[in-house]
Amino acid sequence: MTSQQLTEQILAKRSFLCVGLDVDLEKIPPHLLKEEDPIFAFNKAIIDATSELCVAYKPNTAFYEAYGLKGWQALQKTIDYLNAEYPDHFTIADAKRGDIGNTSTRYAKAFFESMNFDSVTVAPYMGRDSVEPFLQFEGKYVILLALTSNTGAFEFQTLSVGDQSLYQQVIETASTWENADRLMYVVGATKAEHLAVIRQKLPNQFLLIPGVGAQGGSLTEVCKYGMTDNVGLLVNSSRGIIYASSGEDFATAAAAKAADLQQQMATVLHGV
Repeated sequence: MTSQQLTEQILAKRSFLCVGLDVDLEKIPPHLLKEEDPIFAFNKAIIDATSELCVAYKPNTAFYEAYGLKGWQALQKTIDYLNAEYPDHFTIADAKRGDIGNTSTRYAKAFFESMNFDSVTVAPYMGRDSVEPFLQFEGKYVILLALTSNTGAFEFQTLSVGDQSLYQQVIETASTWENADRLMYVVGATKAEHLAVIRQKLPNQFLLIPGVGAQGGSLTEVCKYGMTDNVGLLVNSSRGIIYASSGEDFATAAAAKAADLQQQMATVLHGV
């Protein structure tokens, strides 16, 4: 999927919602535990209920790795289902990988070739040679961690490097790398006040915005400072949608939460 195709989907659906599929067996409805694959059963129901309301899905791989082989199999089933039944949705492997040389290439092959995700999140701390192997895959995207939504982000990401913050230096440097047009960036909704500065450096790239909902980020603030003429935003909500109910109505409740966010987004997109 190209960024232009993603924008077209956003405008058609009047939504820039990304649903995070962070599946915890201790939180899913108990009746699903009787299923042969409870994780996939949960994901399939959530996807079917919310597909018309969002443009992207983001499984966080830690929630699958935690269950070993069965977890990985559930993740593979999930991405296969998305690619087969909802090919117009942008898919994000939230893996936060980042290593050098051949290791990064193998990570990239795992998510882009073996699993066929559209994108993967990558940590930039080890520099150019830890990220550029991911950028060699045509039609795939790297979503680089820039300014994250957690409290600890201030321990390093906003430290001064010369006359700017470290996260600003990361963005500026990454923009010079080979195939930098395949970069998107993570910017936490809880750091919305920084978006104006980030947009000066990244006027066109897509930003993945976690932290709206359970983490307290403001959709209004995110749109005020981060939206471009081509929208340029994917706003993620995970727990606030997928765990809206722990009963047998969980998928319906998830759709209702997603619809609420989609309506807010449609209001923002009016006239775009």
